[in-house]
Amino acid sequence: MPPPSQLIERAFREKIVLVGVALGQKTSDDVEESLDELSQLVDTAGADEVARVVQRRDTPDPAFYVGKGKAEELREVSLEVDSDTVVFDDELTPAQQYNLEKVLGRTAIDRTAVILDIFAQNAASQEGKAQVELALLRYRLPRLRGRGKALSQQAGGMSAGGARIGTRGPGETQLEVDRRRIQRRITKLEGELKDIARHRDTQRKARHRSRLAHVAIVGYTNAGKSTLLNVLTDAGVLVEDRLFATLDATTRRLQLPGGESVLVSDTVGFIRKLPHGLVEAFKSTLAVAADADLLIHLVDSSAPNPGEQIQAVRDVLTEIGGDRVPELLAFNKADRASEAAKLLSERHPGSVVVSARTGEGIEELLRAVSDRIRALTDIVELVLPYDRGDLLAAVHREGEVLSEAHEEGGVRVRARLDAASAARFTGFRT
Repeated sequence: MPPPSQLIERAFREKIVLVGVALGQKTSDDVEESLDELSQLVDTAGADEVARVVQRRDTPDPAFYVGKGKAEELREVSLEVDSDTVVFDDELTPAQQYNLEKVLGRTAIDRTAVILDIFAQNAASQEGKAQVELALLRYRLPRLRGRGKALSQQAGGMSAGGARIGTRGPGETQLEVDRRRIQRRITKLEGELKDIARHRDTQRKARHRSRLAHVAIVGYTNAGKSTLLNVLTDAGVLVEDRLFATLDATTRRLQLPGGESVLVSDTVGFIRKLPHGLVEAFKSTLAVAADADLLIHLVDSSAPNPGEQIQAVRDVLTEIGGDRVPELLAFNKADRASEAAKLLSERHPGSVVVSARTGEGIEELLRAVSDRIRALTDIVELVLPYDRGDLLAAVHREGEVLSEAHEEGGVRVRARLDAASAARFTGFRT
């Protein structure tokens, strides 16, 4: 039997009815799979699914999303299960949300609000809190119209344990109806994040000057990115089996099998229907991926539909400009789904199979990273004068020397060098 503390916690968990709509070419299976993920999001936010309702429509109803009749049916279902909140799998307009709450007699929110709530609970750093608050305020601002004083009751503190899903968030003590006050707060947060972005840009320039290649670990939420970073670098990053446990990028140095060093960063997890406001607010954090030399795209082999998760990650990467960065697919959790991981790897030539938890395949992953990093550099041939030992030392320091031969005119060197380093030796190339 669970300890009393867990029973008390469960007693205060919200009861949620989930709503999914099969629009256009979507099948019922597609909707159910998306609702399963929404249920996991709701659980992460601290609530329990007690019922779900699915409807097929050609287009969303402008007033109620599901139509007036279905909204009435939802009200009856909610009364039967005594639910606190109804959560829609797709984003609601402010008008739809307002109309639904009048019919349902209870809170109606969408997937975006749930994801924002989870981010609000997990934000730890100053930057993370500012990014989440900015996304929350941008989301809530248009919803001030037509809802009167409802939003003045929204909880505003990170420790608002009694607050319902979609109402938690870092920031002021309360969100007031006064649009100008919220707009002023948004402007202030945008300024703070620009300052942080400038600081990050300075750090990026320093990394480029160091000549170290930068590898970013990207992937769907809960794919195991933090576990992999810990295995590779002993980073000590928090690892939890829950969605969006990591919001702040962590960067560590890693020595590859060939002896060269690289910088490795993990990133915030991606998800289908990731709110655009979050992508905008987290742009400075997500820029870690866009500015990398190589992406390790970590995929959960045990997921119900890894292919869709891969596409969801690539969609977000495209939005932030990270689709131009070379990608190495790594199929994780082979200890849970070895056959699935093997099949996925066969479908994606050049990928690797790993288990970040057990260490299986890590050496192969490191070799693949090393090969990919080397492939990003050019092989140049130089003849360096014997009295310029400083140049020979620089080649060894900045690149990978493949061969050396002593000739009459100097030392002939074949080496892999990045573009910036190669440019320094233009006068010595053969």
